Amino acid sequence: MIRHPGSMTHVRRASLLTALAALFGCTVGPRYQPPALADGAQAPLVSLTPTAETSAQPPDEWWRLYHDALLDQFLQEAFTANTDLKIAEANLSAARAILEGVKAARYPDTKLEAGGIYGRDPVTDEILELGGHRPANTWIFDALLDVSYEVDLFGHVRRSIEASRADAAANAASRDAVKITVAAETARAYAEICALGEQISVARHSLDVVSREADITVQRHDAGANSLFDVVRAQGLVAQVRASIPPLESQRKAAMFELAALLGRTPAHAPTEALACVRPPHLDALIPVGDGIELLRRRPDIRQAERRVAAATARVGVATADLYPRISLTGFFGGVSATFPELTTNDARAWGVGPSIAWSFPNQAGPRARVRQAQASADAALAGFDAAVLRALKETEQSLSSYGAELDRRQALADAQDKAQKAFDLADDQFLAGALTNLDLLTTEQSLISVDASVALSDTALVQDQIAVFKALGGGWHDRR
Repeated sequence: MIRHPGSMTHVRRASLLTALAALFGCTVGPRYQPPALADGAQAPLVSLTPTAETSAQPPDEWWRLYHDALLDQFLQEAFTANTDLKIAEANLSAARAILEGVKAARYPDTKLEAGGIYGRDPVTDEILELGGHRPANTWIFDALLDVSYEVDLFGHVRRSIEASRADAAANAASRDAVKITVAAETARAYAEICALGEQISVARHSLDVVSREADITVQRHDAGANSLFDVVRAQGLVAQVRASIPPLESQRKAAMFELAALLGRTPAHAPTEALACVRPPHLDALIPVGDGIELLRRRPDIRQAERRVAAATARVGVATADLYPRISLTGFFGGVSATFPELTTNDARAWGVGPSIAWSFPNQAGPRARVRQAQASADAALAGFDAAVLRALKETEQSLSSYGAELDRRQALADAQDKAQKAFDLADDQFLAGALTNLDLLTTEQSLISVDASVALSDTALVQDQIAVFKALGGGWHDRR
């Protein structure tokens, strides 16, 4: 079969265009695949207690489950004014700005320079001498437009954009993680103020009880029924109970100042309105915790770790692209003249266009070392992702376990408190009737004081454990402003 020469030319041109199209679409380096989860990561939570938690999905604004308007107000203020959150927002804005800068590499790089200078230089002097003129001071005006465009043959630019985009997403996840912490710590500080208010109320009630009994002991001593030792011992118990109150008040003020810092307030504008709360926030329903797979989707730290793996994988491609030539198309247009009006004339005009190539060859030890470094960074990022998954599961299981144990402890303490109160009432009646010694009454007083304080401490631990559960579940980061 004989082919016409013209048809062969068209075939060659088509083949060349096909090859160039394939070449321009080439992107070296590994293709990113989301990392696989560890075995058992998607299994149901093992520490879920049916009497305390439910498998329903937790709400994002979990603090509203407490039905506390002041707590809701503090959370809203914290999301607006918290300084750590402002830092995270600024870091996210910086990452997004970097991404926009990297994206600009897809387009030609242009630079316009214009200026004038008066004086002498060796080149001008040589030109004048060749023309038979003496060197002289002259004006030199120039105006040039430089244009360069990198032909992204091997995906250097595309991989750089991919890495920067993943960095921006990782910073967004980091911001979301800060939101979770701000929500939890704000609720924790407010709950501590309330819980310490309850502890102070319990301590003051105990002080009233032991003070009344001490007065009775003094009266009985004056009547000849008790010894001075009984009086001193009863008054000593009063002093012990009174001494427990100032540290609680100090801790409460410290919690108020902690809340102020979380709200972005100075101590002079501390939220003193929180001091009116004397009972920890209370849940009226079971805690909704969801399941394992939803937990992993909710946690921003896992999303952040996954995006870091994506960025590190893309940077392997960037480093790999440096093993190949980088081709650019460059050009310039402008003029150079000794007088400003001549800049636009044909004699003063300067222009040029052409390709350029940069290639670290044949010595590629440096680029290959950078590829190995990028691969090692990708391995580290992958290990960081696995660690984030394990940490999320661990924190959730630990918080659920602690919360369940504290619920059981609180129930046992409530039973003990009921028995201690009954024992004290009986002892008080029998003491007044003369059928019980002062030592027996003092022992029941001490038992009641101790168990009352333990119940108040358990209420504190209970609400803090609840907040730890909500924090571990990863709620509270969605942007609703």
